[in-house]
Amino acid sequence: MRIGIFISETSAERTTVDDLLERAAWAEANGFATGWVPHIPWSLDALTALTLAGRATTRIELGTAVVPTYPRHPLALAQQALSTQAVCGGRLALGIGPSHPVVIERMFGLHYDRPASHTREYLQVLGAATNGGGQVMFHGEHFDVDALLDVPGGEPMPVLVAALAPLMLRVAGELSAGTITWMADERAIAGHVVPRIHQAARDAGRREPRVVAGLPIAVCDDPDAARARAAHVFSVYEQIPAYRRMLDHGDAEGPAGVAVVGDEATVTARLRSYASAGVTDLAATVFPVGDDSEASRRRTRELLASLAPDLA
Repeated sequence: MRIGIFISETSAERTTVDDLLERAAWAEANGFATGWVPHIPWSLDALTALTLAGRATTRIELGTAVVPTYPRHPLALAQQALSTQAVCGGRLALGIGPSHPVVIERMFGLHYDRPASHTREYLQVLGAATNGGGQVMFHGEHFDVDALLDVPGGEPMPVLVAALAPLMLRVAGELSAGTITWMADERAIAGHVVPRIHQAARDAGRREPRVVAGLPIAVCDDPDAARARAAHVFSVYEQIPAYRRMLDHGDAEGPAGVAVVGDEATVTARLRSYASAGVTDLAATVFPVGDDSEASRRRTRELLASLAPDLA
């Protein structure tokens, strides 16, 4: 399992440009495989952030987790992603997803219409636009495209899909490089995610897909306090139906059960259990526990850095 870390906050805390660049450089210097950024209302635009991070790094893969599809036409996203890819020198992993009705309908005022069908066509247009050739033609129910696109220095990148439901996992397996999960414990990964996306990839004649697990992590001496903190910080996800269904596929009753907490040995063992469940990539969300937030984060980051060589 490749060890990656979010270099921009996923909670309500803000990440400035200077913070982002410092964390990206630190993650690369400490051997992490991937630096991830979210695309949420209180964050920097994900691809803009990675364009900046691409100039501050030379080796580390840089990933979005994830860019919502409905507000951005796939052709427009392709041009932006190819531009970021040109800056990164081929190190971009483009994570996308349809998001949720509460975001798309309430915040953007758009229709959250047939997300699996929408995502299938979105991936087809995005693939045609990012795989070179200059001419992008697609005629479907959701998109009708006849365009030119040729970004200097742009090259194809792995596209990962936030796929939680069975239909979405099928689409991800058939048309993408893999999936990015959130609020999924080991049982949900091994019993729900991995079998479905692997079967879909095999049926489509594609290579084995990546399974990227976004996980809240805190190394600490008081796991009960850490679980209480996780329950509070990540409580909103229990209220989003797609994440609630993902929790129901596993053993965790809520975010506190998904969160990886405890001392160094406990956290390492739990991460190994995710690797055994079929996770290929970790996207670690470090959250603080206790009165000294910075010391708490530092302890967790130091353990993750020590594990940065592939965790078996």
